[in-house]
Amino acid sequence: MTIWVDADACPGDVKTLLFKAAERCRVPVVLVANAVMTPPKSDYISSVLVPQGMNVADRKIVELTQPGDLVITADVPLAADVVAKGAMALDPRGMLYTKETVGERLAARNLMDNLRGEGMITGGPSGYGKNQRQAFANQLDRWLAKAARS
Repeated sequence: MTIWVDADACPGDVKTLLFKAAERCRVPVVLVANAVMTPPKSDYISSVLVPQGMNVADRKIVELTQPGDLVITADVPLAADVVAKGAMALDPRGMLYTKETVGERLAARNLMDNLRGEGMITGGPSGYGKNQRQAFANQLDRWLAKAARS
């Protein structure tokens, strides 16, 4: 079991929580990004550098993900792809994507994307703060506890 991180846009607070979880639970955490990442030195934390380009990191994550893994991403299409491979995805705001939930979230994302493209909606999600960080930490802890039992 590995935790893959779509690291280019992942909030620093989330990475810090993941680094602590890697050490505490002895689970591999791999940052995937198209920029050099300098994670803390650890037997459980590493990074993969991918070339620049649209969705290159996403494609690498999908390629490397195995059933039972967890992918940290705010990218709903990436979440859908890894869930289709038997993994789960967790948004930095605490939304867990499973086989049961990812289709609805992908449809909602596509609708919002179309509405933004037509100028009917402007702006993006609300800011990232304490409540979102706590929701992420709670979901991560639940996933880690369930994974430890498996």
